[in-house]
Amino acid sequence: MKKAFITGITGQDGSYLAEFLLKKGYGVYGLTRRTSTPNYDRIKKIKDKVALISGDLLDQHSLTSAVNQVQPDEVYNLAAQSFVEASWSQPVLTGEFTALGVTRMLEAVRIAKPDARFYQASSSEMFGKVRETPQNEKTPFYPRSPYGVAKVYGHYITVNYRESYNMFAVSGILFNHESPRRGLEFVTRKIAHGVACIKMGKQKKIYLGNLDSKRDWGYAPDYVEAMWLMLQQKKAEDYVVGTEETHSVAEFLNEAFKVIGIDNWKPYVVARDPRHMRPAEVDLLVADATKAKKKLGWKVKTPFKKLVRIMVEAELAKGQ
Repeated sequence: MKKAFITGITGQDGSYLAEFLLKKGYGVYGLTRRTSTPNYDRIKKIKDKVALISGDLLDQHSLTSAVNQVQPDEVYNLAAQSFVEASWSQPVLTGEFTALGVTRMLEAVRIAKPDARFYQASSSEMFGKVRETPQNEKTPFYPRSPYGVAKVYGHYITVNYRESYNMFAVSGILFNHESPRRGLEFVTRKIAHGVACIKMGKQKKIYLGNLDSKRDWGYAPDYVEAMWLMLQQKKAEDYVVGTEETHSVAEFLNEAFKVIGIDNWKPYVVARDPRHMRPAEVDLLVADATKAKKKLGWKVKTPFKKLVRIMVEAELAKGQ
């Protein structure tokens, strides 16, 4: 039985990846931070099937000990301070988790299980103020947030360990991928939740920032398969993963309100709320996933409109 070790197992991607790997017959181990009120909601259906190990991306010893204990075949580093907006108010902490945390995990693997295959969760936010459209593996980075900057560090330190120590270490540059398991602070979940609340009479308005921002939005369960596929290759390489379509926040709103039978959503939305405007905006992100499609055989299974419907219907089901 292969063993996989996942940091961030209680997050959106970590929970879907754990489910995916369990179906593949893996023994799944997850790193969790010790807190007074643990949040295992996303993994509650599989919690008895995975082994949780206490550790922290800020503590090198705990990471090395965890990897040494598990002796995994595959390591998926998904843990990070992942909310872009929060990275401006907590830039140093974001750097500690999202940048240096990657180095600590790579060191833990290098010391305790150097033949393990390592996956780093890179992000389309690294492209930021894009130099070309669409964006592929050769597109230069121009991050526009402390989060994006930290992800660039994490990306290149992974490349450096691959080239310095001959480790099988790859980065998946994943474009936005959403699901009902997204945190409420993320715009897609905020919209889905708000629309459901409006339908049920619990809310009158949704307060948002820039409705013109365009993103390449996919469905998270489709993307965890790409992570796994990257670690099954003969050669360690980095890959861009996305739908190759771009949609604005306004388009997401339009599709979300259609689910509850409302065509004109403007009376229900307050745009450009100062609380939700970024100091430096990322206007347009769209993937060129040619390499992932050709080399990994990966493909999009869930189109944009279906994704939006899945998210809104999940919120409506919670409110019933």
